Amino acid sequence: MSDDYEDDYTYGAEYGTGDADASDRGDDGASQDGGRGAERVFAALPPAQGRGFATSWWGLAWLKALEDTALDGQQLKQGRRLAREGRVGAVSVRPGRITAVVRDRDGTAHRSDVLLQQLGAAAWDRFLDMAVDRAGHIAALLDREMPPHLVEDAAGAGVDLLPGIGDLEPECTCEAWDHCPHSGALCYQVARLLDEDPFVLLLMRGREERRLLDELQVRSAARAIRAGGGGAREGADDAEREVRGVPAEEAFAAAGILPPLPTPPPVPDEPGLGPSLDTETEPAPGIDPAALEVLAADSAVRAHRMLLDALAPGHEEQPLPVGLTPRQDAVRLAADTRPEQRIGVRLATGSGRPAADLDAAVRAWRYGGVAALAVLDEEWTPEPEHLERARARLGEAWEAGERPTLRAGGRARWTVAGADLQLRLDRNGRWWPYRKERGRWVPAGPADDDPAGALAGAVGGAPDAAV
Repeated sequence: MSDDYEDDYTYGAEYGTGDADASDRGDDGASQDGGRGAERVFAALPPAQGRGFATSWWGLAWLKALEDTALDGQQLKQGRRLAREGRVGAVSVRPGRITAVVRDRDGTAHRSDVLLQQLGAAAWDRFLDMAVDRAGHIAALLDREMPPHLVEDAAGAGVDLLPGIGDLEPECTCEAWDHCPHSGALCYQVARLLDEDPFVLLLMRGREERRLLDELQVRSAARAIRAGGGGAREGADDAEREVRGVPAEEAFAAAGILPPLPTPPPVPDEPGLGPSLDTETEPAPGIDPAALEVLAADSAVRAHRMLLDALAPGHEEQPLPVGLTPRQDAVRLAADTRPEQRIGVRLATGSGRPAADLDAAVRAWRYGGVAALAVLDEEWTPEPEHLERARARLGEAWEAGERPTLRAGGRARWTVAGADLQLRLDRNGRWWPYRKERGRWVPAGPADDDPAGALAGAVGGAPDAAV
């Protein structure tokens, strides 16, 4: 085994009696061998109802290592439920091992352990040297944060801080050979601890907080002494640069030697699938998981469409899209997602119209978006000169003897006599066909600059399917 990991103490000594680490301690009981005797015990956490187990990126990385390692997703689901119900007792964190008593729903208690390989002395030396090189890493740790660049720099030095697939090894008195609900519950609970303090992970890797900070301080002081005044000034310059960035002249001078940017990844053929929110946890009052799933799926579709538009030639010359009002966006959402009836009723309310009117609004949106919706909702009277041009256009649209009899209904609407058809003029001079269905005027086709063409489309087209 490489000296990057402890070869004589790979996963931590057995948890139990106070004599387990006697060989590693001095007369005063203090840990002397790589912090192996160090231990932190965290009181049992309250139930996690209504919240996730991790919000920090490193806490989420911990859970990903668990979920990628476990072979039975159903076992993890049960463990997540046990942790959410507060059935994990006090958690002991030691180098190479975490331990807790986890109780099943029937009250049966199991001692569960999860083992994580410790870093060896050589790996810790590289980590400490790397951290001393950049003052921002030490500052982040003191702020109980683990920024991505700290983990990336550590990986560049050959030190993997975060666990990966297969790194979390379970042991449980239930004698399961894979991650069981008890070890899963323990890992979910530890994710909450990691959110608050990344030093919990460093302790599992083999260094307790106080020792780690002391070693960083000693190395920082030794480096300053070796370098003298110039070295101290250089270190201060590095710290200032980390905060303020790289001077422009240095970035410009380095442009010729930097490698080219990587080729952008290909655009997915389809939008990604949204998350499933159907869990065993009851939602908080006022939260509708099904409605949230609709919004998530819609966001994925829109993001995919925006990406395709952004990569299309000439995109930079296109005008910015007009933002939608909540009323308009509710109609768009109903038109794009075709939601179930219950959610459709909520969207109708959001659009400010009765549920029965949402169908007509959705038809209008599919024919012409915001412009078509305005024709459906607005009633306007053209100025006299605009009205004269419209009448002239109606007179020119048909050959002699073919023009249908049109009754001007006022407000830029003309109804075909003897037929349930209507033409509506918008503010841009375009004509929109409408058809009367069950006593209501509904959109019957897209706009046309020619009123005869618009009306022909309405006559020849079949009624639009209801949403």
